[in-house]
Amino acid sequence: MNSPFNSPLWNALEEHYKSISQLHLRDLFHSDPQRFTKFSICWNEFLFDYSKNRLTEKTLSLLFQLANEINLSENIEKMFSGQKINLTENRSVLHIALRNRSGQPIYVDGHNVMDEVKKVLEKMKNFSLDIRSQQWRGYSGKPIKYIVNIGIGGSDLGPRMVCRALTPYGHKEIKVHFVSNIDGTDLAEVLKAVELDQTLFIVSSKTFTTKETLTNAQTARKKLIEYFGGETKAVEKHFVAVSTNEKAVKDFGINPINMFEFWDWVGGRFSLWSAIGLSIVLYIGMENFEELLYGAYLADEHFRNTPFEKNIPVIMALLGFWYGNFFGAETYGIFPYDQYLELLPNYLQQLYMESNGKRINKEGKLIHYQTGPILWGNPGTNGQHSFFQLLHQGTHLVPSDFIAPIETHNPLDNHHLILLSNFFAQTEALMKGKTEEEVKEEMEKANLSADEIKRLLPHRSFPGNRPSNSILITKITPKTLGSLIAFYEHSIFVQGLLWNINSFDQWGVELGKQLATKIEKELASGSLVSEHDCSTKGLIEHYLRESRVKF
Repeated sequence: MNSPFNSPLWNALEEHYKSISQLHLRDLFHSDPQRFTKFSICWNEFLFDYSKNRLTEKTLSLLFQLANEINLSENIEKMFSGQKINLTENRSVLHIALRNRSGQPIYVDGHNVMDEVKKVLEKMKNFSLDIRSQQWRGYSGKPIKYIVNIGIGGSDLGPRMVCRALTPYGHKEIKVHFVSNIDGTDLAEVLKAVELDQTLFIVSSKTFTTKETLTNAQTARKKLIEYFGGETKAVEKHFVAVSTNEKAVKDFGINPINMFEFWDWVGGRFSLWSAIGLSIVLYIGMENFEELLYGAYLADEHFRNTPFEKNIPVIMALLGFWYGNFFGAETYGIFPYDQYLELLPNYLQQLYMESNGKRINKEGKLIHYQTGPILWGNPGTNGQHSFFQLLHQGTHLVPSDFIAPIETHNPLDNHHLILLSNFFAQTEALMKGKTEEEVKEEMEKANLSADEIKRLLPHRSFPGNRPSNSILITKITPKTLGSLIAFYEHSIFVQGLLWNINSFDQWGVELGKQLATKIEKELASGSLVSEHDCSTKGLIEHYLRESRVKF
């Protein structure tokens, strides 16, 4: 399907939208006491409740038909079989191979990649055992107590999020830090928090040329050598690399034996399952990392083999498509009610917005319909006291996912009970709202005057009819976290197919890099040599004047 916008099913969905757009979720629940049973799925340690969405059985029927029309099952098999579905880069998309627990081969260009995957995983396991058992020692003979991952984008966000989410499983004597921003403050603050003679730096860059990563790595290397009185040999004991560029790694001073490989069929934002996850392995141990992989594998199998009507990532994707392209919703909220999941919205921002923030379809033509949403979020209950006002009474429709564990890792008094009370209450409040009649009755019971009631009535009313999904998880463990992440990955893939875009390239990040390279030379030389618009030119000149650099 080259243009989903011209599909008869798209047109049918538009007509259906017109017929139900004024229906209120209150009424849908009132008319069907079995709505929760119909529109929820229990799978392993998950309950996925999507009953608080503005849809009927007919809505789902049309959406499932659309999934069939785009040959979703066939496209899923193309990904799992290693076909080169990343069309602009002519690459396979096989993050699923990194967590393949089936024992079955997966081929790229006739080559079974599973042998290489297993080899790298074994290398990660052995290295992590050396670090965690204190067999590996720093240059001064001290054990490693600090891990500093230096990367950016997918080489930072995934491992950072997972390490935070799985803090209860972390090694008690190892602290893990992450450096990504080229702003020197990021590295400077981490260096204040570690002892260099007990620190291992992981430089994560596939090409070993990423500007931000290599700048931070070179500065860290310089500080380490200074610490050891100019001994460059210390680098080998305190730096390892996740890369494919053996020459650059060796030139940096890292022993190639301590280079961990991954492949061009692993996209950066899907790479935490690969050697990019080395910081995760060092922190939580290989056994827990393999549980993370296993959880993702279970979600992969669910996605690949489950009928669409019971397929969690497929339904997640169809709902996001429904709101974006028919209700005009431009953003999507992710609200984890678990402090350990505080970085999940940040991680999913890249996953969604870099994947599906596209305006050109697979045929190279300009798209005239809405694609990827602006994704954002924050942990509950913090968000309730900041931006939830907009969700409840604002003018924007913000479909949202609410995520919570049934069991907490920290059962302090009644904290978790209060947390879950808020979790359940918020989705109910967003769905039901509060009518003017209910508000009026409430104020009358409070003995407010008629004039006060009239004045306050519109301010205290809530429209409701705000959609949400609820994802209840028995407990946040390596396995359940792996499944949760994989569900979102597959949802993104399905939405890309619905919009007929390539979810696996990211050309949009290149232009800013190219211009920054030119401007960096100008700032360093103190003179303008490139043509700029008057605003950019004025900004640069102001900087040069104020920083007392002549030009």
